[in-house]
Amino acid sequence: MTSVSETHIENRERVQPNDTNNHATAHGGNVVKWMDEVGAMSAMRHAGTSCVTAHISDLDFRRPVPQGDTCVIESYAYDTGESSIRVRVQVYRENPRTGEREQTTDSYFVFVAVDKNQSPVTVETLSVGSQECRELRDEALAGERDS
Repeated sequence: MTSVSETHIENRERVQPNDTNNHATAHGGNVVKWMDEVGAMSAMRHAGTSCVTAHISDLDFRRPVPQGDTCVIESYAYDTGESSIRVRVQVYRENPRTGEREQTTDSYFVFVAVDKNQSPVTVETLSVGSQECRELRDEALAGERDS
């Protein structure tokens, strides 16, 4: 059984000119794509099979990620259904020279585990045995309710 902390993924994308909008900040579509990819990795780490995006809730862009900064995407699975996996995805802008970090986005994704024919498959329940896992799960559930 996979634990919440074992599904934690962190990835970085350097915001290049081709990733930006007219304001020289990361284009929202690129940020969503990066979130979807990293979130799916967390879901697949738990499911042990391919996962497809079923739902995205409360995707708010609170602040931009300037060109030249790093877009840090963190995700972890925090709950499961019969074939679904709920994943929290958080985004930060990070200055690559100083490491200064500021949150830009927080969202909740639902992925569905599928087989090679794209049919849903059953997933196991996540383990939340450690204090860290319980805190991550509880934080995600509270944030999901508040959104």
